[in-house]
Amino acid sequence: MRVLLTALTICLCSGTAHAEGGLDIELNAASPQAGVCTLSFLVKNSHSSPIEQAVYEAVFFDAAGQVERLTLFDFGELPMGRPRVRQFAVPDLNCADLGQILLNGANTCRVAGADSSVCAQGLTTHSRVTIGLQG
Repeated sequence: MRVLLTALTICLCSGTAHAEGGLDIELNAASPQAGVCTLSFLVKNSHSSPIEQAVYEAVFFDAAGQVERLTLFDFGELPMGRPRVRQFAVPDLNCADLGQILLNGANTCRVAGADSSVCAQGLTTHSRVTIGLQG
């Protein structure tokens, strides 16, 4: 009986961890333009529900590691299991001067019409460019 109970517990815990899923946010590109740095993100929602709105506080650090500014990135709707690309044009910023971006936390996270904490659960970040991304 104890072996059966242990096996059942392991199965239930594994299923719960898998069902919770997460968000994977990748800084995919940083494109300089006249007085603007356009940042492109690839976002994948592997949670078991679509996210209606995800807004993150982003902290920009310059190449020397000092805070350059704080802003909000509204990633909008993130359907489950379908990647989305979101772009943000940041005025008065030279992409070459940007060392790292920290997603400081979810300012807004809405699932099924209600506030939720899923935007912080299972969050992974990475970057394909020289600018680092942390969450």
